[in-house]
Amino acid sequence: MRMHRSSRLTVTALLGTALITLAPLSPAQARSLPAVGATSETAALYDDEAGGNANADDPAIWRNPADPGRSLVVATAKEGGLRVYGLDAALVQSIPAPSPATEDDAPGRFNNVDLVTGLRTPAGRAGVAVVSDRGNDRLRIYRIDPSRPGKPLTDITDPAAAPVFSADQAEINDQRTTYGLAAWQDPGTGRSYAVVSRRNATELALLELRPTAAGTVGYRTVRTLALPSSFRLPDGTSWTPCGEPGELPQVEGMVIDPANGVLYAGQEDVGIWRIPAGLDGRPVLVDKVREYGVPGTYDPGTEECAPGTDPGFGGKRLAADVEGLTLFREADGDGYLMASSQGDNTFALYDREVSEHNEYEGGFRITSVSADLDGSEECDGAAVLNEPLGARYPRGLLVVQDGHETSGSGSEEGRETTGFKFVDLGAVTDAADM
Repeated sequence: MRMHRSSRLTVTALLGTALITLAPLSPAQARSLPAVGATSETAALYDDEAGGNANADDPAIWRNPADPGRSLVVATAKEGGLRVYGLDAALVQSIPAPSPATEDDAPGRFNNVDLVTGLRTPAGRAGVAVVSDRGNDRLRIYRIDPSRPGKPLTDITDPAAAPVFSADQAEINDQRTTYGLAAWQDPGTGRSYAVVSRRNATELALLELRPTAAGTVGYRTVRTLALPSSFRLPDGTSWTPCGEPGELPQVEGMVIDPANGVLYAGQEDVGIWRIPAGLDGRPVLVDKVREYGVPGTYDPGTEECAPGTDPGFGGKRLAADVEGLTLFREADGDGYLMASSQGDNTFALYDREVSEHNEYEGGFRITSVSADLDGSEECDGAAVLNEPLGARYPRGLLVVQDGHETSGSGSEEGRETTGFKFVDLGAVTDAADM
């Protein structure tokens, strides 16, 4: 994949963006998908002042090559910073988000996280966690060192790293800042990159991670691309997803297939896009949310959209928002793209093979095991690793965010509570016939 600097690219539906329509999956079929229970869950996080404004969002799984049973899960908690868990879902390390520059400025807010396993540094190759700091419109980079008990992650972000999208602090405070994130290493060049999305906008930015002589890591923008914000429907009309005035349909969930240099990006109210990871080619909309094409009217009083009549143009395999994209990779090159269908609490599976479109292969749900171990609802982020992780997860691990933590992990009635569920990947593959 060529990673040269070029001008900004903008793609619109009127210029030929491909829209692929798949056979529908009814709501009844969604409810009948196979169910899998979690094996464990993290302690509840509370999005209030007493809980440090912590809100579970996005996980990533780091495999310890020397001792897979001591692998780690790195997860974002928004204003609560970063959490690191062991495979038993117990907390290993908590890293606070940066404090605001002044009392009038936005605080740090860690939104999404991904991993690079062999980042080139002056001291040699390093495994790092790359985090989107929405509050400061920057990336944060953490070295992963399992030899440091209780503190395996160390911040190595270049202090001179500039905002990704914003020109100054005033723009940062408007919070049209870094949001979703996917990282990978180009096997051809060995260089490491991240693609980040912009909150309340359709813009994506390709950033090259650049180690410094001081041992820190910064980044530079290679190019940007803007996905459509309005779409031509089959009946000849134009549709724009309903939202607050001035806010465009944003992207959050993203994952990159390093084998073929493909980015999958979930535009929350639209569907899943397949895009060259270099942001230098034509996006293809491989599936659409059920609400695609439904007109809506924004009510400033309720801050919600009242939907109109459904014209029947939606894909109906995903219920908005589409979130939590992750890649299930098999050794022979096969595998699945997995997506969280947040609106109906299901997960959709698509064939990893790139052809005209990524074929839908089925799905599953994560449901309650007991009163002390509930399922996953309104899942924001997900991560899967199809590799042995010691005796606890010999067939791999799936970690998903739970937007409504209601079980016995410390949740309290009346407080907004979230967390992460750990799921035996073997149970998922058996139930979903993967």
